[in-house]
Amino acid sequence: MMNAHQPSLQLGVIGNCAYNALIDERGRIVWCCLPRFDGDPVFNGLLDPSENGAFWAFEMEDFARSEQQYEPNTAVLRTRLYDSRGQGIEITDFAPRFFNRGRTFRPLSLVRRVNVLGGSPRVRVVLRPRFDWGRARPVVTQGSTHIRYVGPGATVRLNSDAPLSYVLSEDYFVFDRPMNFILGPDETLLTGIEDTARGFEQETIAYWRNWSRALSLPLEWQDAVIRAAITLKLSLFEDTGAIIAAMTTSIPEAPHSGRNWDYRYCWLRDAFFVVRALNSISEVATMEEYLRWLTNVIVRSGGGHIQPLYGIGQEEKLPEAILGHLPGYRGMGPVRVGNQAQEHFQHDVYGNIVLGVAQAFHDQRLLRRAGRAEFGFLEAVGEQAFRVYDQPDAGMWELRTRARIHTSSALMSWAACDRLAKVAATLGLPDRMHYWRERADVIRGRILTESWSEERGAFAESFGGRDLDASALLMAEVNIIDPRDPRFVSTVDALERSLCDGPYMRRYEASDDFGKPETAFNICTFWRIDALARIGRKQQAREIFEVMLASRNRLGLLSEDTHPVTGEMWGNFPQTYSMVGLINAAVRLSAPWDTVI
Repeated sequence: MMNAHQPSLQLGVIGNCAYNALIDERGRIVWCCLPRFDGDPVFNGLLDPSENGAFWAFEMEDFARSEQQYEPNTAVLRTRLYDSRGQGIEITDFAPRFFNRGRTFRPLSLVRRVNVLGGSPRVRVVLRPRFDWGRARPVVTQGSTHIRYVGPGATVRLNSDAPLSYVLSEDYFVFDRPMNFILGPDETLLTGIEDTARGFEQETIAYWRNWSRALSLPLEWQDAVIRAAITLKLSLFEDTGAIIAAMTTSIPEAPHSGRNWDYRYCWLRDAFFVVRALNSISEVATMEEYLRWLTNVIVRSGGGHIQPLYGIGQEEKLPEAILGHLPGYRGMGPVRVGNQAQEHFQHDVYGNIVLGVAQAFHDQRLLRRAGRAEFGFLEAVGEQAFRVYDQPDAGMWELRTRARIHTSSALMSWAACDRLAKVAATLGLPDRMHYWRERADVIRGRILTESWSEERGAFAESFGGRDLDASALLMAEVNIIDPRDPRFVSTVDALERSLCDGPYMRRYEASDDFGKPETAFNICTFWRIDALARIGRKQQAREIFEVMLASRNRLGLLSEDTHPVTGEMWGNFPQTYSMVGLINAAVRLSAPWDTVI
């Protein structure tokens, strides 16, 4: 049995597109960055579970067990704690989000409501925020109904109708009535604490239920798709439109691997996959928000180099540093802040940009469809894609010490030219359509010739190479080749022989900067599922999908990686790539609605 305070990824997530928080099985908030996704973790217990760590818990005397579930179709989480006599409390956690006065209300406030389920349980409130990545303890001051935690350059305020003396002393006391806790900016509430918390809960539940109700769901696996969709929505930083790859930093990809990275930034590749997955279930608002952010990136690039990732406020410089004072997840440091990949040349980025924008030219539901002005900016991106498609780069897996002409990068450059040709046709620009079609054909010809390895009977990871890479499965997904083409079928077979551990799939077979990957990369497993369905092996695809559904945590969330032997989750969490895979696989594999109606 895992030590009670040993971190795991059995976590729930709450958020409101302004901030997120991660909550463990016992209702402890162990991760929450403020005031932005990539900010200082006010609660960092996920990376430091020691007495020096920062967390917020309701600790029950004589604790016996816990239960946890989401309010259906919402981002509101309920945790029940019971003692050995069956006495219990229910903690309701959420980040307020709803429409108010014609706009979306998403304050930097974290609401925790505690109700008594039975008896007279004794509970203590342990609220220990920290600042400057845990290095600074706050100065604490008390008011009549609030406590202020003052740190260097930041202050958070707890408004509560609980006995503040017990909160400050961290003593056990009898919970004999409902209590409300609102942690947020150092501001006075406009209404009473209980009225505010109750109203926020009701409005937030109504918002998420209406949002989920508008999704176009597959017949099967609806709960999994809804949870994945909500999680992806919570990865949108609505202020700018950026979409983060994950909510955490430095969760190792495998035990003691040193593969610890900061994913709290916007990768253009990951964001495209998020947008497309949500589009597939008719949630196009996220795409509209993301296009605001992406347009800024495109315009400011001036048709030149574009980084594979940026900060959520378009920050170009994300210098990577190691925080040696933090032990890291289960003591498996290092803890990294920033990401060196911002320095990389990853040439698939241009295709991911065009793919991410393309629907905006065709979809008549959008409040503001893209037109000729946007096409002009996008053509500059396409020109860059064509210039670099056959140049060595770090590839989509961000290899730090090896450059090749990666098939996946050339593939996305082809996709950029191909989609520009289709957009030109929609805009009634035949000359531009032919221009981009010719360029797409040039790249396609080279990929199908130079990436093919007769020795391996498969498309290799680079021009003239022999090593295999799961990203070759994207060839069918972006429609450069018919999935029934014998060369693609042969590639799927070769990848299964070389990269699969049963149902799970690793990224590549060649050693990288840290050796050979140990864990399976979840998105690759989902690419395999998609490829198998496309080539007609739908039953095999369904069997693997069921394994991936069982690999989720109890609340339906996935991290980046799965250990093929232990089944344990590793890597940053929750990983947008993985949640995208859940949606795509369900949509691809589900029986149609007309089988039951």
